Amino acid sequence: MTDPQNPEVIFKTTGLTKTYIMGEVTIHALRGVDFELKSGEMVVLLGASGSGKSTLLNILGGLDTATGGEVFYRDLELTRASNRKLTEFRRHHVGFVFQFYNLIPSLTARENVALVTEIARNPMPPEEALARVGLEQRLDHFPSQLSGGEQQRVAIARAIAKQPAVLLCDEPTGALDSKTGIRVLEALDQVNRELGTATCIITHNEIIGDMADRVVRLSDGKVSETRTNPSRRAAAELKW
Repeated sequence: MTDPQNPEVIFKTTGLTKTYIMGEVTIHALRGVDFELKSGEMVVLLGASGSGKSTLLNILGGLDTATGGEVFYRDLELTRASNRKLTEFRRHHVGFVFQFYNLIPSLTARENVALVTEIARNPMPPEEALARVGLEQRLDHFPSQLSGGEQQRVAIARAIAKQPAVLLCDEPTGALDSKTGIRVLEALDQVNRELGTATCIITHNEIIGDMADRVVRLSDGKVSETRTNPSRRAAAELKW
């Protein structure tokens, strides 16, 4: 059991850099980023488009590799991990939620979640995962029968069903109106509080930062500001 007074560091990056070569142009997406995410913590990554938020999240999640610096997931150094190790890491330890829901149209909500539980080591039943995001009445509905917010909540249920240590969310409310987006944020908040899943949310919406333990702002590939909130606001209290 994690000691709340001394939470475990789940992710730690030191001097993280990422460079892309596009023809004759070199793009410095990350320029020496130091970052930590602790057990049970909710962190919001803020920044304009092109600030490096998604690049950082993709490297943390093992979807991309760094050009320089170090990334650790607990004791596993991701910067030196083989492709097989990275696949294993993604499969068992990380849940992903993206701006677009990536649900399979021909499968029901329950079946979309079951895709993950079939390959997980210690999954929760799809029905339980969907109940945790308030969709226990929509188990047998297809994506086309669900609203955008409900589809995103199915995507969250799918991500948490394998009981990952960490949930990485890239603009999870970006395609939704304010009211629907807040319902999605409530689901993420509930998962973080009840399951203790360390959660990192990328957004350009400043107001969402109020529901986090910490807010980390990126600018031009660097951390430009880190602040700790004295208390977390409930998602239902947010307005934009």
